[in-house]
Amino acid sequence: MGGIAIVTGAGTGVGRAVSLGLAAAGWRMILTGRRPEPLEMVADAIASAGGEACAMPADVGDAASVDRLFAQTVERFGRVDLLFNNAGIFTPAVPVDEITDADWLASVGTNLTGVFYATRAAFRQMKAQSPRGGRIINNGSIAASVPRPNSAPYTATKHAITGLTRATALDGRVFDIACGQIDIGNAETEMTRSFKDGARQADGSMRPEAVMDARHAADAVVYMAGLPLDANVLFMTVMATTMPYVGRG
Repeated sequence: MGGIAIVTGAGTGVGRAVSLGLAAAGWRMILTGRRPEPLEMVADAIASAGGEACAMPADVGDAASVDRLFAQTVERFGRVDLLFNNAGIFTPAVPVDEITDADWLASVGTNLTGVFYATRAAFRQMKAQSPRGGRIINNGSIAASVPRPNSAPYTATKHAITGLTRATALDGRVFDIACGQIDIGNAETEMTRSFKDGARQADGSMRPEAVMDARHAADAVVYMAGLPLDANVLFMTVMATTMPYVGRG
């Protein structure tokens, strides 16, 4: 296992856990996100454990920024073998009629357009490099199948990621580019920690929900990333066992 891996949203949460897991498995890491300080902290943790990581801040919602990220990576390391599209945001939980234009566009800009920009840049590089090929893994969500109340922007973008995953997997076949998606349910991060105290249910009530350590999601990504390019996990769901999902609502 190993190669050059880019993780977006690498400074915190699932991105941090996956970056640490991939580095421990022998990947050379490019850590990206908008804030340099968390990226440097993750890079230092990887270096302390004997791994190799480089913090390269970028904004996935800005096509030029993404293209610079990939150009800098190739200039330094020569290729890209893995992209984990992880960067994402939640917007305020409100009914559809109360969603602002700004929140809708922010969600689409990061959760969908940002994933597209990074996927496009990775696909171009993987198609052109020698040896050819690579792997793209998208962080979807259980929301890609079953929404939470008052989550239309997030849910819509995650449904769209499923379509992008399928299309990229299909288009990548001839170029030895594999694409898959991991749908994560209630990994404990800064974004989901409050679920233990209460999360909105389909009947409008607030109830505590089970969470799991983000390392379990990272282990799943490491497995997907370690497959040879003639094998692919197209979709995987990893979730807290007792969270409300099967039969949610």
